[in-house]
Amino acid sequence: MDLSSRVVGDLLIVSVNEPRIDASVAIQFKDRMREETDAITGHVALDLSQVDFIDSSGLGAIVAAMKQLGSEHRLDLCCLNENVDKVFRLTRMDTVFRIFASVDDALAA
Repeated sequence: MDLSSRVVGDLLIVSVNEPRIDASVAIQFKDRMREETDAITGHVALDLSQVDFIDSSGLGAIVAAMKQLGSEHRLDLCCLNENVDKVFRLTRMDTVFRIFASVDDALAA
């Protein structure tokens, strides 16, 4: 699972550099997210701009990453394409996560 990250202010932006988050990579995703967010001090924005498909296992992995951060760190989502956005809205996970149209919007929040 290819993830990259950068820090802007107190926001850690983690970019998923893969087209899918599904059952075949869900465990790898959780492990890589743990590595990327291990020493954070602020909030995290997950940039999903390159993700075209997410299944229930991928959704569960993102929820697990949020729980791993604990209540002192927030996990926001940004740059969801239409298919991925639909999954979050159909499962009502859009009420759990703050979703932003762009990284800049997440930075401004």
